[in-house]
Amino acid sequence: MSTETTATPLTAETEKIARAKEEWRRKVAESFGKRPAWKRDFTTVSSAEVSPLGTPDGVAGLDYERDLGFPGEFPYTRGVQTTMYRGKPWTIRQFAGFGTARQTNERFKVLLAHGQTGLSTAFHLPTLYGYDSDHEMSAGEVGKCGVAVDTLRDFEVLFDGIDLGAVTTSMTINSTAPIALAMYLAVAEMQGTPWTKVGGTLQNDILKEYIAQKEFIFPPRPSMRLVTDQFAFCAKHVPKWNTVSISGYHIREAGSTALQELAFTLRDGMEYVKYGIDAGLSVDEFAPRLSFFFNAHNDFFEEIAKFRAARRVWAKVMRERYGAKNPESWKLRFHTQTAGVSLTAQQPYNNVARVAVQALAAVLGGTQSLHTNALDETLALPTEFAAKVAVRTQQILMNETGVAHTIDPLGGSYFVEEATNRMEEGAFDYFRKIDAYGGMVEAIEAGFPQKEIMDAAYRFQRAFDVGDKVMVGVNAFTEEVPEDKVATLVISEQTAAEQIAQLHDVRRTRDGKAVVSTLHALREACRNGANVMPPLVEAVKAYATVGEISDVMRDVFETWQDDRRGDLRRHARRFRDLARTCHLLRPSSRERGSGGPRAGSSAASTVLSSWWGAGGRAKLSPRRGRPPGERLRSSEGVGS
Repeated sequence: MSTETTATPLTAETEKIARAKEEWRRKVAESFGKRPAWKRDFTTVSSAEVSPLGTPDGVAGLDYERDLGFPGEFPYTRGVQTTMYRGKPWTIRQFAGFGTARQTNERFKVLLAHGQTGLSTAFHLPTLYGYDSDHEMSAGEVGKCGVAVDTLRDFEVLFDGIDLGAVTTSMTINSTAPIALAMYLAVAEMQGTPWTKVGGTLQNDILKEYIAQKEFIFPPRPSMRLVTDQFAFCAKHVPKWNTVSISGYHIREAGSTALQELAFTLRDGMEYVKYGIDAGLSVDEFAPRLSFFFNAHNDFFEEIAKFRAARRVWAKVMRERYGAKNPESWKLRFHTQTAGVSLTAQQPYNNVARVAVQALAAVLGGTQSLHTNALDETLALPTEFAAKVAVRTQQILMNETGVAHTIDPLGGSYFVEEATNRMEEGAFDYFRKIDAYGGMVEAIEAGFPQKEIMDAAYRFQRAFDVGDKVMVGVNAFTEEVPEDKVATLVISEQTAAEQIAQLHDVRRTRDGKAVVSTLHALREACRNGANVMPPLVEAVKAYATVGEISDVMRDVFETWQDDRRGDLRRHARRFRDLARTCHLLRPSSRERGSGGPRAGSSAASTVLSSWWGAGGRAKLSPRRGRPPGERLRSSEGVGS
């Protein structure tokens, strides 16, 4: 059965409209002959062509029941819930994490007091790469771009006074995601909360790490095995837990187009489904707990079309390609974060407007939860003030604008439906290309999605250089006077000393024999193919460290080095030199003494983050020393 929307012949009425449209186009050409258009580029931020006028012939053959349907009904184009925001508003889930567990716990409580309805946790780079805070690779990174977590003691403090049976938590962590899950479950157990009542999400999307963000440790196949182990474990023991948040956000931040973000994200999801089925799981056993995470960029209608197409495409492939019978397996539920790479250090208060428009696109696209970036995230981790403004932005959308009163209010728009169809068609075209490689893992190993993203990033940079793509305050509407100054959050170097002292105290007071025993059990599970989660839970309960656990896995699974990184780093240097020539590059986070950039950090950040992110981003990495000079990072992302 075909999974794509099929066209039907034009009716007499639509043919009449098409003829009238041609006459209108003639008049447009005549008008532009007298006075040219005010700019030459009317493409989207992804450089996609845009129809100047939506008309019925653009959606000829659209069948309402087949292609749109009603909210909560296949193919879910108009939303996955029957009542959508009239039944329950989207979850306000702001990304937070910096310094020590105590500092982040205090920020969590502030956000909840301001009206946030879910938690989202950012971890510092050493935890993401499986190193303890006192490891030489962690020097200068402790608590800078997320919360420092070394042992279960940190998780106990992180969620102190927060009922894990009453709040859902998203954790942005990938290679070391099983460790974070084990710690979270151990804390819930300490609080007396049964695992069956624990809800939340792990990002746990290792495929996009190889494609875009590069925070991988192990090779692709053992990494996929860890993901499917969590599928099986949570299906049995933690049924409310979303085991993976399949993430397009980082793909987009690396410079992809909206279509590439959509296609690569969904194809990653299909790969997880395939691996789960190959591991002996029933698709309906784990698929209902898959969730997604998308970027909301500047091009308003392109983003809405992307979100709507995502639901329709996923529903079709799950039902027709993978044979899922449970409607919950067909539903694409997603979290959205506004585009960090679109934020600018120049005129930073402009970022509030950008974020509001992006958030509106996410809401009109039917997101289930939303993170709005803070105005200062291009400079450092958000201050409490900036984080509060970001929350208030969502609350204004939710309570003052009326946009949540009508489900899918743009549904039926000729322009939006045509754009949605094009997104769907483009996604299936990419699926065919990736299938020709044998699957997404094989395509990643061949470098296909990485190169597609790099080419897209290059096209954007060229358009930016000649002024076809405008960033207000950066390459247009600039100011000679000093830019607006905003207060930024500074992570003290004392944070590292405090964290390391606590780590040493845990090592000194824990039961060493229990640590050795549980790590041995984990090693055996990794070797013999048993599910790693039960011994992982025991290891964290014994206060084994993130580094110790990761070292066991490194010994068994080995580590992964992308052979293409050398070539890609050379491309990155090209863009870095270009940015410096244009006086666009900003001082590094270390030179500023800040918590480091989480979002776009300069005029050239869109492409710079693309090339660094797609192939050897200059940051802490398992097999390399710390690279010299500046380090640019796009948003570390959020879970859903």
